[in-house]
Amino acid sequence: MLVLEGQERSGGGLQTDFSILPGGRHDHCATVLPLAAASPFFRAIGLTERLSWVHSPAALAHPFDDGSAVLLWQDLERTAGELGADRGRYRALFQPLLERGDALLATLLTPAPGAICFPGFSVPWSALFHFAREGTRSAARLCQQFQTEQARALLAGLAAHSTLPLERVPSAAFALVLALCAHLVGWPLLRGGTVQLTARLIDELAAWGGRLSSGCGVYRLTELPPARAVLLDLVPKNALALVGQRWPRRYRQQLARFRHGPGVFKIDWLLRGEIPWRATACALAATVHLGGTAEEIAAAERAVVNGRIPERPFVILVQPSQFDHSRAMPGVAVAWGYCHVPNGWQGDATEVIERQVERFAPGFRSRILARRAWSPLELEQKNPNLVGGDLAAGWPTLGQLLTRPSWWPWPPYRTPDPALFFCSASTPPGGGVHGLCGYWAARWVDRWLQRLDRVDRLKSM
Repeated sequence: MLVLEGQERSGGGLQTDFSILPGGRHDHCATVLPLAAASPFFRAIGLTERLSWVHSPAALAHPFDDGSAVLLWQDLERTAGELGADRGRYRALFQPLLERGDALLATLLTPAPGAICFPGFSVPWSALFHFAREGTRSAARLCQQFQTEQARALLAGLAAHSTLPLERVPSAAFALVLALCAHLVGWPLLRGGTVQLTARLIDELAAWGGRLSSGCGVYRLTELPPARAVLLDLVPKNALALVGQRWPRRYRQQLARFRHGPGVFKIDWLLRGEIPWRATACALAATVHLGGTAEEIAAAERAVVNGRIPERPFVILVQPSQFDHSRAMPGVAVAWGYCHVPNGWQGDATEVIERQVERFAPGFRSRILARRAWSPLELEQKNPNLVGGDLAAGWPTLGQLLTRPSWWPWPPYRTPDPALFFCSASTPPGGGVHGLCGYWAARWVDRWLQRLDRVDRLKSM
């Protein structure tokens, strides 16, 4: 098994860099890894136990203008207790999902939930039906079930991770999955940075006899050594450029219609001391959602999809050194934040992002020692799969969620060329650090190779 990595360093978004100034380390993309901690694949190969996880007391904080905040805890009852009159509603929403939560998550992270499940799990039908009833709707409708602003804002912020307008189906599903992960495993970090996961995956590859070659960009299939099967960790746009006319026109047209969602504008900060939150409870969570009310979050995400930058964007902020002290020297903190922007946007969102942070943490700007901004196109230059800054390798609309990157052939890891397979996040279950796009692709490659072996044996008889 040979893995060819186009960049000098492997890992894509799973990289950790020294900060802009000496004193801290920043994760390039992913920092908070709930799907990795809950991944049935990482658990099956023993990877989860070999990593050093860091848990903040609360998974998530969501502050408001009055100085209060609502917290998402791993404990269901403690979270429900934050929501006042909506305590019972929140419990009724998530308790059925958590009764067989591990099996439900494993089922959802398959190419055909309910028809296929990860080995070792059976389909939890009652939980799956409950998820289908609540998740196959818009986040706006889900939020309407709740009376308190705390509950509505908490769920709206979770749903906004989808990059979909909150009025669009199935944005509610993202809120349910992220909250489910929080209640199952929390939203942990890796001690020393996300690069630790990359290093362990490379070790796993070597343990199975695989070989990794970095800095080996491939621009034509003819540049590859002979192989019985080739797996493409590419989004459709880049796969089309590589494969050219080898695929039939009908399939190429399907891939060309594949849509990418909004991009992100990200800022890495090096700070003098911790962030001065008005709501002190925000210091209990590694992840903080800065968006105000549910209506404000919905308006911000709607503006992005309509090609505009909101004056008050929904900002996802992470403060890792608050809990993992190996990431910064004493007296210095590292943090990053991003907001969604139109795909490929070429402007500068530094001002609106920092103004939104300052809104909930007065004095934040005075603590900035250095910053490094990443525009959507800079993110794509560093990792060509992040087309226009799209972190999810494809917009997770209902039509693209289960049929990505195309509706034919099925399963979507296959291509019309029987020796070529997709294994990127443009295949189910989509974006996120869970390893399951590659896992499911490898399962179908294994079936293909077994079929070739049977044919060879028959020929030799």
